Amino acid sequence: MKFQTTSLPDVYLIKPSVFQDDRGHFFESYNLETWKKEGFTTDFVQDNQSFSVKGVVRGLHFQTGRHAQGKLVRVIAGRVIDIALDIRPNSPTFGKYELFDLDSKTGNMVYIPEGFAHGFVAIEDSVFHYKCTGNYCKEAEAGIHWNDPYLEIPWGVSNPIVSPKDQILPSFQEYIEKNMELAKV
Repeated sequence: MKFQTTSLPDVYLIKPSVFQDDRGHFFESYNLETWKKEGFTTDFVQDNQSFSVKGVVRGLHFQTGRHAQGKLVRVIAGRVIDIALDIRPNSPTFGKYELFDLDSKTGNMVYIPEGFAHGFVAIEDSVFHYKCTGNYCKEAEAGIHWNDPYLEIPWGVSNPIVSPKDQILPSFQEYIEKNMELAKV
């Protein structure tokens, strides 16, 4: 398993060692000892899985406050373009994002720590797996509009399928303004 740094501090592209033969393939998707050797002290407490048909956009989601979650994400079947957006106000990459092409053939994964919004678009019908550092809390659920013109994220789909909830998420600017107001209180 190789941990590769990205343009976003603390976000890692993780490439497993895939063993393949005429029967199929095998790879280790997580090993606590390997993570410790790489310097991670992350504790995963919840696993989630979703299925998305081709063209579905999910995101940009995150949990707030003490319920913030880090995520180790991967595709079990299919292919997605995964997005991590830095929403940490004091970060040198605040408001920047990186795209990752994840599929079930390579088994590549992305570790996205707390302080990032996350989303993806299904390029094919896809089963997506999230390994989370915090438990889901409905009251801490938050997000940023997936197609915010300020962010200019190239989702790569012309007619995406987006949930009604994701269609009404605030813009990045609205998110910033709201959080600046909360910081003053």
